Amino acid sequence: MHGKHWECGSTRGRQALGYRSQAALADALTDAARAIGLRIEVAARTVRRWESTDPPWPHPEHAAALETLFKRPITELGFTPPWPNGPEGRVSREALGTNGIQQSARYRRVMVGAELPAAVAKNFVAITVAHRGMYWSLPAKQLHRSVSYHARMGSDLIPQIDVRATVPLARAVSESALLAGRLEFFDLQQPDEAQASFVLALQAAHEAADALLGCAVLAHMAFIPAFSGEAKRAEEARERVRAARAFARRGNGNHELTAWLDAVEAEVETRFGNTRQALSLIRHAEQSYALHDPQEQPSPQWLDWFSPTRLAGFKANTLISAGNGREALATLRQVLDELPAESVKQRSVYLADAAAACVLEKLPEQACGFLEDALDGIGEHWYATTLDRIKVVRQDLRKWDSLPEVRALDERLYDWHTTVNSLSG
Repeated sequence: MHGKHWECGSTRGRQALGYRSQAALADALTDAARAIGLRIEVAARTVRRWESTDPPWPHPEHAAALETLFKRPITELGFTPPWPNGPEGRVSREALGTNGIQQSARYRRVMVGAELPAAVAKNFVAITVAHRGMYWSLPAKQLHRSVSYHARMGSDLIPQIDVRATVPLARAVSESALLAGRLEFFDLQQPDEAQASFVLALQAAHEAADALLGCAVLAHMAFIPAFSGEAKRAEEARERVRAARAFARRGNGNHELTAWLDAVEAEVETRFGNTRQALSLIRHAEQSYALHDPQEQPSPQWLDWFSPTRLAGFKANTLISAGNGREALATLRQVLDELPAESVKQRSVYLADAAAACVLEKLPEQACGFLEDALDGIGEHWYATTLDRIKVVRQDLRKWDSLPEVRALDERLYDWHTTVNSLSG
C-alpha cells in the first residue's frame, strides 16, 4: 500500500488505495473476512457510516476484517473506542491491556444492565480446563454436547460478567469453542458446524485480545478447505495459514507454536500434492525444536495437541504421500513407541498410516495387522479421521483381496460397531 492506509471519515484515503466506491471497499472487506473464516457481508452503507463525521465503533467481526485488510489495529484507522483512554482515545486494543478491555466491557454492559460476579468466570475457566483433559479420554459425542453448550453459554456471559473477569472469561470461551470445533471437524466429520465454532472462538479471542488463541483458531480453520478435496480451495487454506502466522508474530509465539504452524502448513500442502514443500516445512519445524531457547515464554497450556512426537507423525504422513514408505514406516514405529498411552485417538491414526506405509512397501499382511490395531483403537474411542484413513488403505489393498488377512479385515471393518458409528456421524 506504499505507506498509505484508509482512515475512517476519509473518502480520499479510500480512493488513494484504489477503492473508487464505498461498495468496492465493502467487497474487499467481505473478502478479507471470509479469508479468516468470518461469514459476514460488509455493506456499502456500513462503509458510508464509517466515512461520516461521527463514525461508530465497528462490530467485532467488522473490526477483524478491517485489521486483516489494512494490517493495522482499527484505532490506527481513525476509529475512537467507546471507552475513555487518553485525550484522543485512539490506542490499539493490544496496547489497552486488561484495563482498556475492562472499560470496553463496562461500556457494553450499560446495554445489558446486569453484572455477574467474577467467581462465575473462575468456575467457567475451571470447567474449560477440565474439558481440555477430557478430550483424550471421553467419547467425542458425549464430550461434544458439554463443550459446545459450555462455549455458547460463555459467549452469552461475556457482556454480563464483572469487568475484572472479562479477559479470562473470553479466553476460556475461545478455548472451549476451539475444542468444540476440533471435535466437530476431526472426531465427528461436521465441517460446517466446526466452521461456526471456530468463528465463535475467533470472536472470543478478539474480545480477550489474545493473539495466540487467534492464531490457533485460524490455523484450525485452514484444515476445513484443505480437507475438502477441492483444489480450488487451496488459496483459501493458505490464506488462513498466513493469517495464523501473522497472529503468532503479534503474540510473540514461541518455537513450539512456530513448529506447529509449520506442521499445519505442511498438512495443507500435502493435501494439495506439494509434498516437497511440505517436507521442507517439516524440516523447518524440526529445526525450531532443535533451536529451542529456554528463556522464551512457555507454550500456552491449551497447546497440548502438539509435541516432537506428533511432529514426527505429521512427517510420516507427508512421506507416505511422497511415496516413501520405508522411511515413513520407520518413523511411525518410533512414534508409536513414544506416544503417551492416553493418546488413543492419535495412536489409531498412526496405526492406519503405518498400514499405508506397508502397502507402499508391498507388505499387505503387515498392513492388515496395523489396520486391525487401528480398528481396536476406534472401537475404544471413536475417531472419524482414523476411519477415513483405514478406508483409503483398504482401497489400496484391493490387489490382495484373496488374502485371508484381507478377508478377515473386512469382517472387522464392516462389523456392527464400525458400520453404525460411521453412518451415524
